[in-house]
Amino acid sequence: MDKESTMDYINQMFPTEASLTGVEPLMQKVHNEIRRVDAEILLAVRQQSNSGTKAREDLADATRAVQELMNKIREIKTKAEQSETMVQEICRDIKKLDFAKKNITTTITALHRLTMLVSAVEQLQLMASKRQYKEAAAQVEAVNQLCSHFEAYRDVPKITELREKFKNIKQILKSHVFSDFSSLGTGKETEENNLLQQLSDACLVVDALEPSVREELVKNFCNRELTSYQQIFEGAELARLDKTERRYAWIKRRLRTNEEIWKIFPSSWHVPYLLCIQFCKLTRTQLEDILENLKEKPDVATLLTALQRTLEFEEELAEKFGGGSHSKETGIDVEEDKGENSSQIVSNIRKKYEKKFSAHQGNENEEQDGSKDFSVPGAGFNFRGIVSSCFEPHLTVYVELEEKTLMESLEKLVQEETWDIEEGSQTNILSSSMQVFLIIRRSLKRCSALTKNQTLSSLFKAFQKILKVYATKLFVRLPKGGSGIVAAATGLDGQIKTSDRDEKVICYIVNTAEYCHKTAGELAENVSKIIEPQFVDIVDMTEVQDEFSAVITRALVTLVHGIVTKFDSEMAAMTRVPWGTLESVGDQSEYVNGINTILSSSIPVLGNLLSPIYFQFFLDKLASSLGPRFYDNIFKCKQISETGAQQMLLDTQAVKTILLDIPSLAKQTSGAASYSKFVSREMSKAEALLKVILSPIDSVADTYCALLPEGTLLEFQRLLELKGLKKVDQQSILDDFNKRGSGISQPAMSSPAAPVTVPASPAQPVLSIPALPLGGVMSREDVLTRAAALGRGAATTGFKRFLALTEAAKDRKDGPFRKLFNA
Repeated sequence: MDKESTMDYINQMFPTEASLTGVEPLMQKVHNEIRRVDAEILLAVRQQSNSGTKAREDLADATRAVQELMNKIREIKTKAEQSETMVQEICRDIKKLDFAKKNITTTITALHRLTMLVSAVEQLQLMASKRQYKEAAAQVEAVNQLCSHFEAYRDVPKITELREKFKNIKQILKSHVFSDFSSLGTGKETEENNLLQQLSDACLVVDALEPSVREELVKNFCNRELTSYQQIFEGAELARLDKTERRYAWIKRRLRTNEEIWKIFPSSWHVPYLLCIQFCKLTRTQLEDILENLKEKPDVATLLTALQRTLEFEEELAEKFGGGSHSKETGIDVEEDKGENSSQIVSNIRKKYEKKFSAHQGNENEEQDGSKDFSVPGAGFNFRGIVSSCFEPHLTVYVELEEKTLMESLEKLVQEETWDIEEGSQTNILSSSMQVFLIIRRSLKRCSALTKNQTLSSLFKAFQKILKVYATKLFVRLPKGGSGIVAAATGLDGQIKTSDRDEKVICYIVNTAEYCHKTAGELAENVSKIIEPQFVDIVDMTEVQDEFSAVITRALVTLVHGIVTKFDSEMAAMTRVPWGTLESVGDQSEYVNGINTILSSSIPVLGNLLSPIYFQFFLDKLASSLGPRFYDNIFKCKQISETGAQQMLLDTQAVKTILLDIPSLAKQTSGAASYSKFVSREMSKAEALLKVILSPIDSVADTYCALLPEGTLLEFQRLLELKGLKKVDQQSILDDFNKRGSGISQPAMSSPAAPVTVPASPAQPVLSIPALPLGGVMSREDVLTRAAALGRGAATTGFKRFLALTEAAKDRKDGPFRKLFNA
């Protein structure tokens, strides 16, 4: 308690002077409490002193108890060691007796087995000398088991002697067996009835001997069987390709006639199976020699007959013995020509094999991993191709014959083509195209039944060549033209006059080329599925499809060219109208009615024959040709008065309406919105030009710059001539025009010779693109720059429309745009 707390306590106990009278009693109470506490402290100190002494005494007692326990443990351990020593001395003699008993038992057993071994070897020797094969087989197994017990005693002289004797006996048995089997197949087995039974028993001995003995015996037997075959078919008479079928007849006859005799062999030996393998290898070697030693190319019929008979034989072996991998399906569903007997035979073989394959499939799935034992049927040996593969390097003549046949068939089909479609046909495709692919698929069917390796790859290249020739035939059939004004608009060198039938033929060619483009890709996919994997990369129809794409593009451009050529007379009639002397504005002119008549007769037919994508391409090209041409045709008029300009403006609006009605006229409105926008833009330039002609002289320059900002100085000068201004009056207006800076360029007014055209060929589509680089596509900036350089606003706008078309079409992976836009 601190000082402040003490003061508070005193003040609390004695708050007043009167309370001080109680100080003495309180002091007395405090002294008594102090004496009591001191007494308790003294008592506690004395008790603590007594506890320490007692604790030391208890610790000493515990230490003495532990010492006594350790002494007792040492005494027990000593007694235990003495007991163990006593037990070992008692059991020592018993252990000696146990070891002695074990050694005696082992010795007796070994001596007993040795006695048995000696006796067995002697009996085996006797059996071997008497050719008692059945008993000897069991005895060999017994001796083998007895010898296994003496593996640890190989150095013992007696054991070594017995093992050597057993080895000699086995050699004697082997020589006897081989000697007896040498008579098999010589005819003795029919004279001696017990010989077959003796040989059957000899097989038991062979199974008891080492596996190498069985392999050697079977190999010798097969070689002996094939010796006569080798001698027969190496002679001059039968060592020919046309005698191949007799080889297979020989082995089948041999298997059939000796079936009863060969039953002496255990089924686990698979002697016929191994004999057939040896036969196939020998036959392959002989056929290779025959094919390589031919002085001239083999006859195709003989070669194919030999190959087909070989394939039939291989299939029969595969069905009989199993094994090998199942061939890939052809994946071609085409009806075979009933006149082709050889192909039908191969097809029947394949069907028969497919029927059997499900039965062999289970056996093949049960094969275990690891090395494959060809001595067991179904263990991995593949009969398919073991002989027939030797024909592969010599099938070039077959491919050449197929190619020649296909080419002749193609020429015949093209000559017989009517270039017309039967009524009611839904495809609008020329029949020759379907026939071409039919004969190609038949050829593929024949070849895939014979081989799926290099020969099929070479035949596929022949297919590519045939299809390219057919694409050329389609290209050549397109109408040709001479020189004319339309070349500038369409990019073709000259005018093309087409009749209504020509237009239909062009549409048929477009549809046919599209069918060929699609079917060629499907053909490549089918070949990829059936050809061997190492040749899959060669199977590609891209070049062929590009050829047909080029035909489509050229056909559509030709179609546009033909339609535009029909407008020549109407455009000429437009220039012959006396626009400078017209007195009043009436109905639309006759040339407009002519344009309407031309489109009304052609467009519905084209819309019905062409697909939407190609019809849209046709419309865009038609609009890009007619718009600039109508614009240019205005400048060909001699003079246009105000009344004439009003009449021509009415005609322009009528032509615009006619062009806008084309999609509905063709009943194809899928791309009508973009087409209408393009037509309106192209025709609005002609309307703008006529509005400039209608403007007053003093404001003609302002109107021209406002309505035709891309116009040129020379075009503006020609426009002034149309208004009937003399050159003297023109000069001030031209000077004012030059001051405005409106003259973009000074080249001559656009003419039919201005655009740069690309030479026409089947492989390169032609489009009206100024300076279009061959094999590439100009950028947007290049196109616009070149258009401006031509000095014609209509060309620039036309190229903008062409760019819009190409951007929508260049992403297509098929159709006529593939090659054109494949940069």
